[in-house]
Amino acid sequence: MTFTEQKFNIPTIEGISQKTIDEHLKLYSGYVKHANLILETIGEMSKYTDPTTPMGPGTTYAINEMQRRFAFEFNGIRNHEYYFEQLEGGVNHGNAESALSKQMVKDFGSSMAWFEKFKSLCMTRGIGWAILYYDKKSDRLLNAWVDEQHLGQLNGLDFIYGIDMWEHSYMLDYVPGDKKKYVESYLMATNQAVVEKRFDDAKE
Repeated sequence: MTFTEQKFNIPTIEGISQKTIDEHLKLYSGYVKHANLILETIGEMSKYTDPTTPMGPGTTYAINEMQRRFAFEFNGIRNHEYYFEQLEGGVNHGNAESALSKQMVKDFGSSMAWFEKFKSLCMTRGIGWAILYYDKKSDRLLNAWVDEQHLGQLNGLDFIYGIDMWEHSYMLDYVPGDKKKYVESYLMATNQAVVEKRFDDAKE
């Protein structure tokens, strides 16, 4: 079984060029390709892991290192699928009476308070992802910064919303010092109905 590249219907976005979206989608495609390649290669290399053979121990080490790399490629797939799904269907500012809005009031004071905290999180120095998670165990929303895309993930939590803060997400449109404009453009382009459904599914 292999991972399949997902196709997205993304409308024109004010503040984020079509060129940026197209190049970003190519990068997502690369994650799918390399995740599949790693699993295929691990399968082939596993045939030579007999520790009594000269290649055995070294092959096992190589497999373990590839397995480590797999987390990076796999999260690159999933995070980007969430990211692009949030843009499908056009702008929708959401429902103030939705379960997600009510949860934001409970956990952050208001949806606007969450919005401002999340924008601030996006300004974290370095490459990574700003992610809003839902923790079923404590019934609360949590903002988190994930380095690269696999270091700092919160275990057992549902991905509700996220923005890619790697430079490839905005460098064709903005210099690094203007990345706040990219964040604001992305936030305003979000189809909040997609995010609300994601939260509803997580609550079930």
